[in-house]
Amino acid sequence: IKGNLKMDFNVKRLAADAGTLFSRAVQFTEEKFGQAEKTELDAHLDNLLTRAETTKHWTEKILKQTEVLLQPNPNVRIEEFLYEKLDKKVPTRMNNHELLGQSMIDSGNEFGPGTAYGNALIKCGETEKQIGGAERELIQSSAINFLTPFRNFLEGDFKTILKERKLLQNKRLDLDAAKTKLKKAKMADARALAEQDLKMTQSEFDRQAEITRLLLEGINSTHAHHLRCLNDFVEAQMTYYAQCYQYMVDLQKQLGNFPSAFSSNNNQSTASGTASISVPILPLSGPLPANTANASSGFTELQNFSGSRKARVLYDYDAAGSNELSLLADEVIMVSSVPGMDSDWLMGERGNQKGKVPITYLELLN
Repeated sequence: IKGNLKMDFNVKRLAADAGTLFSRAVQFTEEKFGQAEKTELDAHLDNLLTRAETTKHWTEKILKQTEVLLQPNPNVRIEEFLYEKLDKKVPTRMNNHELLGQSMIDSGNEFGPGTAYGNALIKCGETEKQIGGAERELIQSSAINFLTPFRNFLEGDFKTILKERKLLQNKRLDLDAAKTKLKKAKMADARALAEQDLKMTQSEFDRQAEITRLLLEGINSTHAHHLRCLNDFVEAQMTYYAQCYQYMVDLQKQLGNFPSAFSSNNNQSTASGTASISVPILPLSGPLPANTANASSGFTELQNFSGSRKARVLYDYDAAGSNELSLLADEVIMVSSVPGMDSDWLMGERGNQKGKVPITYLELLN
């Protein structure tokens, strides 16, 4: 008997739910064709709904563009998304700066850390790796303090708003269906039943409208929270770019310790090309190498008096013109001063070969 009663109750409930869905569908269709009146939401609630939709739209857009900024590779983004959904740890991989840095270090070791070019490559590679590490910190900080709160709003708070808004829409359809039913009621008993139904649906609609309104007013708190997240993101970027700037300044100072003929050689090569590009360069304040500084008095003496002396070549040097002499590290050549020659250069001789050589590549021998 209990089983039969329960089954009978379930059938009645199913029939009631089906009736409710049918009346909502009829009311919705008649509204679309202009055959039924529609209860409009009050202006304040309507504005709140519009504001919530706008917040959702721009939160999605900012979230997506930030993800693209932090990880430009779409394949990697998809992979990270899948790992996150599977609740698995994303495998650690080197980023682009770290890959470049490792290539520079490997090539520098191949060319020889004792050569000027090899040493410079290694230093550049180490700096690129530092920048790669700073980039990791930026991504991690941004993910925790910026991306996650934005994503939580879209997947949590806004989904709750959507759920309650849908309930409000259903309650509004029930209310308008009850109004229509009351208008069509002719008999006294039918009108009394319709009025009771209208009173109940009006109460449920008002209650759901209040719940939805309270949720939507929470958008103000969401904006305040997102503002704090935005400040955290800006601070993370500021830290990242400040670190990168400092790393590059330190690198430029280290490169400034190499002979100045590097830059003059490159400039001459550029000038001989078909086009030139102007690149702003930070001032180099690094001191000259110790051995060059110690030998400066000997070079001054050599330039002021005639005669020649032996000098050991410190770094490889490729001649930029026919009037210059190419050099190999650790070889010994004869150098002398020529009247009218620039103070940064001497005349070098190796057997029958003769040409200008930069003094910063040389160490005078006693």
